[in-house]
Amino acid sequence: MLVLVAPGQGAQTPGFLTPWLDLPGAADRVAAWSDAIDLDLAHYGTKADADEIRDTAVAQPLLVAAGLLAAAELGGAAPDAVAGHSVGEITAAVFAGVLDEVSALGFVRGRGLAMAEAAAAAETGMAALLGGEPEQVVAHLEGLGLTAANVNGAGQIVAAGTAGQLAALAEDKPEGVRRVVALKVAGAFHTEHMAPAVTALRARAAELTVADPSIPYVSNKDGALVASGDEVVARLVGQVANPVRWDLCMETFAARGVTALLEVCPGGTLTGIAKRALPGVKTLALKTPDDLEAARTLVAEHSAADAA
Repeated sequence: MLVLVAPGQGAQTPGFLTPWLDLPGAADRVAAWSDAIDLDLAHYGTKADADEIRDTAVAQPLLVAAGLLAAAELGGAAPDAVAGHSVGEITAAVFAGVLDEVSALGFVRGRGLAMAEAAAAAETGMAALLGGEPEQVVAHLEGLGLTAANVNGAGQIVAAGTAGQLAALAEDKPEGVRRVVALKVAGAFHTEHMAPAVTALRARAAELTVADPSIPYVSNKDGALVASGDEVVARLVGQVANPVRWDLCMETFAARGVTALLEVCPGGTLTGIAKRALPGVKTLALKTPDDLEAARTLVAEHSAADAA
């Protein structure tokens, strides 16, 4: 049983799209997407520096485009379930047939702009906490006025809030937490700070043409399988201001008998978590086209949908 997953913001690194654009037809495809959303994806994915691609309005469409580009090279493989972390949920919605590529990129472009505008209202950010007991960590964060914005499982929780609250966290870590690592994001995503972006996205969502998932779609909200396309989109809108429960997504993968997890470009984050939280499950991160042969083999060996 194969799960295809897409990473969220913070996974991007300068130049990560460069080798993918050398594949036949890839540059033309990215150029068409760039024209459709009025953003030069090729430039940002190949030449821009870390600060430029940290910009929420840039990072989000860039990540979705990269994930779609990588998945297209898998030869029409049919995973047994799909999911994405935060903005990766939009990539997963395309995998599941809920949205077409251009609509998804237009939607994520709007998401990034709306979240960037909301983030500009105050100096906010996010930091990953490694270690500690989840209940104790969450209680400690709440005591500092922070939100557990991502509960990722495998001993990782991401806190979000104001710069002052994050500074207080650095000085006063929860018991058992080994490290607090600032993330390469420009705001307190998945918290009340993003409420204005929800309103903006709800208006954009009303204009989308939506289909029901053709592949089981696992939601960040609660790890549930969502069978309605309209419900998927409603959750994409609300999730901007609600915590990501990747831990519950992985529980759903395990309950469905996952044997392999494949993470699309720029892979690495979710496979790293899965290696700790899903022992015995094969994992592979699609970082460059050099990983494609191994990815196709993984799909052939573990996708029940392909076997059928």
